[in-house]
Amino acid sequence: MIDLEQVRKVAKLARLDLTPEEEAVLPEQLNGILDYVEQLSELNTDDVAPTTRAIDVSNIFREDTQKTFGDREGLLENAPEREDDFFRVPKIMGDSE
Repeated sequence: MIDLEQVRKVAKLARLDLTPEEEAVLPEQLNGILDYVEQLSELNTDDVAPTTRAIDVSNIFREDTQKTFGDREGLLENAPEREDDFFRVPKIMGDSE
């Protein structure tokens, strides 16, 4: 069972700013999802081949190729924070608060 304290812990780790109303309904909703997954685990899937999709899908994406951006300085000028030729971003890994 997921309780309110666990919801708050996960929200903090995910950096979610939940309202008290959202905190109040999430334990029940998440427990409902876990109960449904538990029901699915009761199904016999021994003769079912592993799949990633229910239907066949072909790749419609373009080839991933690297291209140099023409106006690098102009792009970097739009950054909220910059350090030399790089965007400066908040630290996301390391000591948690």
